[in-house]
Amino acid sequence: MANKLEVTLTKSLIGAKPGQRATAQALGLRKMNQTVEHNDNVAVRGAIAKVAHLVTVIEK
Repeated sequence: MANKLEVTLTKSLIGAKPGQRATAQALGLRKMNQTVEHNDNVAVRGAIAKVAHLVTVIEK
């Protein structure tokens, strides 16, 4: 596993299910094309998997 993950919201949350919206907010993603950095762990990987169709992930 990488040490850090850069997560970018690349698709809109309009029309997304409430659980997916909440997951994106929990990841710190509020606006389109916003990028946040998280430590690479199982919990973050699970959250990313839930909204994988909305985000782009870069391992650093």
